[in-house]
Amino acid sequence: MGERAEKLSHDAHQASRRVGAGCAATPQADRPSVLLVNDMAGYGKVALSVMIPLLSALRLNVCNLPTALVSNTLDYGKFDILETTDYMRSTLGIWDELGFTFDAVATGFLVSEEQSLLVSDYCRACKEKGVPVFVDPIMGDEGVLYNGVAEANVQHMRNMCSVADVIMPNITEAQYLTGMHVGKRMLREEELLGIAQALHDMGAKSVVVTSAIVEGASAASKTGEGEGAVCHVTLVSQRCRADGGARTTLLPYEEIPVRLPGTGDIFSSVLIGRYLNGCTLMESVQAAMDAVVDMLQLCKGNDDKYKGVPIEQYLDRVAL
Repeated sequence: MGERAEKLSHDAHQASRRVGAGCAATPQADRPSVLLVNDMAGYGKVALSVMIPLLSALRLNVCNLPTALVSNTLDYGKFDILETTDYMRSTLGIWDELGFTFDAVATGFLVSEEQSLLVSDYCRACKEKGVPVFVDPIMGDEGVLYNGVAEANVQHMRNMCSVADVIMPNITEAQYLTGMHVGKRMLREEELLGIAQALHDMGAKSVVVTSAIVEGASAASKTGEGEGAVCHVTLVSQRCRADGGARTTLLPYEEIPVRLPGTGDIFSSVLIGRYLNGCTLMESVQAAMDAVVDMLQLCKGNDDKYKGVPIEQYLDRVAL
């Protein structure tokens, strides 16, 4: 990260700690500010409606720039999306005149090429000033693109890789971004590592790939035995400064067989919140994994799972 991000992390480490929090907690006046660039759904807990309360509970000053207004979560099959690119451009101009700045920027769903270029240009300018940029390339899951997401959106997200300090795709999104092993459910460990390296080559400094299933992996607890052994892992790969190579770790987890929209937003929020409060990337990823498992366990019996996680009910479980 840049010098400013390193200072932010160092300062957070020096602040007083809350028992059991695992990361530094800062007084409200000194909390890092984060700009969220993502969509807002009117019905259902995804994107900004999840991230704003979660990151606020994680002791950040949260601002937002909606990329689209969405009628409801896409899982219902019928929806409306209102693109807000003109509003975004005007808002960024006003913020520039007013001198507004942020300690971090986190991007999510982007609607069009025009919008992705606007956001990538803004993030590049922030990055040049030492502001860390987190990119969640929201496009699909379980081997396919989401309803309403076209192949063109993949290229839009590739534009974001070049400005990302940390990119956080699930395995489906990582496959589409790199064009490697698209649609393949189980990967060999070397195939997953190849995808991570390709994302580094596209410009991302740190790569976090979630929801990967690896066959014959040696790094984690497994399901099955021998050649049929598989494990569910989150990959964390960080480019080393000294030689430009990457240090990669596979973190195992036990799969919970239930799907709820917005869990990726919970993951990215906890990761970002913990990281900006002084945790290492590895600590932040593990905390994010634990939070998602916790929320899935709490909500797996919900009647309407398309609504996502009613996050306001559980903020005390993740708050710093």
